[in-house]
Amino acid sequence: MLSRYFTVRQEVSEHEIIIQKSRFIAHIKRAENEGEAQEFIQTLKKKYWDANHNCSAYLIGENDQIQKANDDGEPSGTAGVPILEVLKKKNLKDTVVVITRYFGGIKLGAGGLIRAYGKATSEGLETAGIVERRLVQVIHVKIDYTWLGKVEKELRLSTFIIKEINYLDHVVIEVYVDTEQGQAFIDWMVDLTNGSCNFTKGENVYLEEEKSTN
Repeated sequence: MLSRYFTVRQEVSEHEIIIQKSRFIAHIKRAENEGEAQEFIQTLKKKYWDANHNCSAYLIGENDQIQKANDDGEPSGTAGVPILEVLKKKNLKDTVVVITRYFGGIKLGAGGLIRAYGKATSEGLETAGIVERRLVQVIHVKIDYTWLGKVEKELRLSTFIIKEINYLDHVVIEVYVDTEQGQAFIDWMVDLTNGSCNFTKGENVYLEEEKSTN
């Protein structure tokens, strides 16, 4: 699992621009496998069956091992590839883009098409929103109630994130810790409580934080 990577928000997004009277509608979705990407593409092709083109591209996998681009009738290399290149430039993973085009009567030429599909993708991504997914581990810190005030205060002042506090016979604080910071976190807790704490390592999960598309 990657320690961190960029992708789009979970919600499907849509953004339209008009260039030389042609409508370019960008549809963007997170897709964690090729089946999800293809299903999204086919759904939009059925919805926009009357459009001149439904061009698409997707980039999937930890090492970008699945890359596909489709011009859907536009001149070769003028639609799918420009969409894919924007995804690569933004360092995005697990993302599928479909650009629906309604021809407005003015031919754009190869260069114009490349710029148009690139622009539609870039603006579509701004609307969709880019997030950074960061791999963390949930670490359960068990302490006596006498340490609660100090530990909670220090945690809230730190970069670590409290997931939950369980008030049982002892206090158990669940904390999100970056996977590469696990030992440093444990050492810090031991020092903070003079060794009066116990740890249980929980599951690994991804946290998401929205990032600028610039």
